[in-house]
Amino acid sequence: MTQAHLQAPLRGTLRLDEPMAEHVSWRAGGVAERSYVPADLADLELFLKTCDGAVYFVGLGSNLLVRDGGLRGTVILLHGALSHIKLTPDGLVYAEAGVSSPKVASFAARHDLEGAEFLSGIPGTVGGALAMNAGCYGKETWQCVRKVLTIDGQGTLRERSAEDYEIGYRHVALRETSEEWFVAAWFGFTPGDGKAAKKQAKEWLAKRMATQPLTQPNAGSVFRNPPGDYAARLIEASGLKGLTVGGAQVSEKHANFIVNLGNASAADIESLIETVQAKVKQAHGIELVREVRIIGDKA
Repeated sequence: MTQAHLQAPLRGTLRLDEPMAEHVSWRAGGVAERSYVPADLADLELFLKTCDGAVYFVGLGSNLLVRDGGLRGTVILLHGALSHIKLTPDGLVYAEAGVSSPKVASFAARHDLEGAEFLSGIPGTVGGALAMNAGCYGKETWQCVRKVLTIDGQGTLRERSAEDYEIGYRHVALRETSEEWFVAAWFGFTPGDGKAAKKQAKEWLAKRMATQPLTQPNAGSVFRNPPGDYAARLIEASGLKGLTVGGAQVSEKHANFIVNLGNASAADIESLIETVQAKVKQAHGIELVREVRIIGDKA
């Protein structure tokens, strides 16, 4: 941190040596050199203007593995921080990056809007959903986005449209060379029957609970589905359900999930990911592409 930062009237919470296992859904991994929980968007702007070194943005950590050696730099923890959601005068849903995706779905239904129901099945935040174009039940996040708000390392805010990005299956990339993070989005949903939307979201949630290992620490789907096929089918067909490395296991309930049996290290999980990729490639000639992000240093 610079001397200017130490003197700045910041209102958020700065911590040193933050255990990232507490902030990722796998409940494994190393320590971040620093973490910061901003008080609000204005506080985040100020913090970034005076922050040195690498910066990582983390919401619910539901798509993230932090290696056991930890992270150098600062992790910005958004969940519970950038949590504002509202209905705009023109009927859009404005949600900051720390709002959970299921909360957007329930908010839209309460305002008699349809089309957000699929977000109830995405176990992360708006920021994460935007960054990876998260989706389920045949719909993707960016199909509903009207515009986004980003911030760069100097604390500069910008409004951007979908045309500024290359958007595909589990892929979002800014067309110009600029490192920016999503801090909010405006979603457009269809006026309709809020009760019907709630019913659909409830049915999908029940299906998710019946087919996914939600009682064990996991990071959702580990691999992208290859064109014309499903990662879970390929993994199961390779005889890998239940395969264990240390405290990490290929879920016996859903083969595209890796669960922490209680004592997994990040190295166990990463090793199991690599083993699954190698065995599926050997059995089917298909290279599975990770959906989850892996960051940090090995121990």
